[in-house]
Amino acid sequence: MDFERNENLLVGIETSDDAAVYKISNDVAMINTVDFITPPVDDPYWFGQVSAANSISDVYSMGGTPLTALNVVMFPAGYLDMGILKDILRGGNDKVVEAGACLVGGHTVDDNEPKYGLCVNGVVHPDKVITNAGAKAGDALILTKPLGSGVLFNAVRAGKFSYRELEQEVLPIIAALNGVAMEKALKYELHGCTDVTGFGILGHLLEVADGSGVHVVVNFDALPFYSGALDMYKKGQTTGSNKANMALVARYPLRIEKQLTRFQQELLYDPQTSGGLLLSLPKKHAPQLITELLEAGVSNAQVVGEVLEKSVGITIQ
Repeated sequence: MDFERNENLLVGIETSDDAAVYKISNDVAMINTVDFITPPVDDPYWFGQVSAANSISDVYSMGGTPLTALNVVMFPAGYLDMGILKDILRGGNDKVVEAGACLVGGHTVDDNEPKYGLCVNGVVHPDKVITNAGAKAGDALILTKPLGSGVLFNAVRAGKFSYRELEQEVLPIIAALNGVAMEKALKYELHGCTDVTGFGILGHLLEVADGSGVHVVVNFDALPFYSGALDMYKKGQTTGSNKANMALVARYPLRIEKQLTRFQQELLYDPQTSGGLLLSLPKKHAPQLITELLEAGVSNAQVVGEVLEKSVGITIQ
């Protein structure tokens, strides 16, 4: 069904961007997004933090500032203790407060499986909106968080990976807000951005390449991965999204020049929850931005590729 485009809708669904952006005035545009997930871990407080950070990230990735948030809750009140729900909401609220936004209500329905997330509203100047379709030839690509969380979550459920290791080394990174990273990036000539979530690194790179009309080259050896993620694939663990992500990417030109094992290739399709930002900016600015990100505590930030003026596609080197 075709709809007439509203002239104030600056970003819609055309490029599968992270959020919608609607112009309110010459100085203010409103960012709207909603996201919710099933529990990646059994701990309800961590669940709330991770899901809230995941939802808020969509506002950051558009270059905006989060202002308000509404809880989106599905909960089996008939057989789970309400204290669990309280802890989920506490985790979400703590992340909203950390982001400097206000939690202003929400909606809850009874469901067989817990689900939680946020509807987040933010603001950005209409002339300073960042999208996933702005990458330019000559840009460097910076990733701010490791990859491989999807398989680690599943491995913990299967008893193949230590929950203690996940809680100590992985969850604090996943639950970290992307606000600091975007704040530093906006000081430079930032051309494009997306956060890496359910489509995996290749799926989101594809959105960047297709939306921007460019070719993306990725240095596999530069990609940061969570410790243990590759081993879990070697042990036969996977996720329910890998095959779908492979099918998505297969519709476009993908060239893998580096000799990778099938387990290494699986990492490229691994779905992320509350993943890092994928930033596209001129190469000359990349070293200084990396320095600032590391100084600000974004300890996994690194250059992972570049943008070329060639036909749309992805090359892995």
